[in-house]
Amino acid sequence: MAKFISPPILSRRFGRSLGIDLSPDEKQCNFDCLYCELRGAKTVEIIQNPPSVEGVIKELAEALRKFPDIDVITLTANGEPTLYPHLKELVGEINKLKGGKKLLILSNGSRIYDKNVQEALLGIDIVKLSLDSAVPNTFKKLDRPHKSVNLEQMIEGMREFSGVFKNELVLEILVVENFNDTRDDFILLNAIINLVKPARVDISTIDRPSAYKVKAVSYDTLEILSREIKNTPTLIAKREEGGKSASNLSEEEILRLLKMRPQSERDVQNLLDDESQKRLERLLEEGKITKISAANVLFYKLC
Repeated sequence: MAKFISPPILSRRFGRSLGIDLSPDEKQCNFDCLYCELRGAKTVEIIQNPPSVEGVIKELAEALRKFPDIDVITLTANGEPTLYPHLKELVGEINKLKGGKKLLILSNGSRIYDKNVQEALLGIDIVKLSLDSAVPNTFKKLDRPHKSVNLEQMIEGMREFSGVFKNELVLEILVVENFNDTRDDFILLNAIINLVKPARVDISTIDRPSAYKVKAVSYDTLEILSREIKNTPTLIAKREEGGKSASNLSEEEILRLLKMRPQSERDVQNLLDDESQKRLERLLEEGKITKISAANVLFYKLC
């Protein structure tokens, strides 16, 4: 039985994903987020007793033979994968095996300022970094970082990394009720997003039992907050659709919608009725709008 490789799952954000867990036995993280689905644990600065690169690669080769139709190979951990001490070597070996698959890492972004971490991440196709708050006090209360983690250093590291990274960078904001769920929170986050310039921003909330007693916000709240994110494709990550009736929009209304913010394919399917979707396709054929891919998600945007 594989120890480091998880069976494929259908990710709401990245497609069919084969996971690699770099801390399979216990949670090892430099955050102890209130919303984490793993049991609370003391924060650490490095993964102890890490799996060997050879052991991970052996299991991955077997898994790729068994599951050839995946979209991404995802580096994760029961904690923070950039705490894995052999990350650059592992990334290099995975790239020799992966063929046409994309390599993804799910990171909390805490060590992105470190030059060695940056160098390792340059070999990855999609880098997902978290940034739940731009307010230091909120960041400390919500993400409960190790004392070595500095928010300002993190943000500067994201900006610096984005300037040299040639592949796709995604920022994720996880919203928790009464912590980072105000318009002011998102205005500050938007200013940082405009500096970092990711390919995409993902906005989500709690959708699994969490380690501590905190509450999710509604998808209506996520939609309202997302309007403060300007100039960047934004995906509201949902497990279930809201069940709202689709709207009938004219071509002019569709163009106004896309001027406000690019819309993902799923957004379009949920927001627009059949006639409106036909109008959207007509606008696409006429060259008034276009489709772009941002980290395995397609968006419609104005030309």
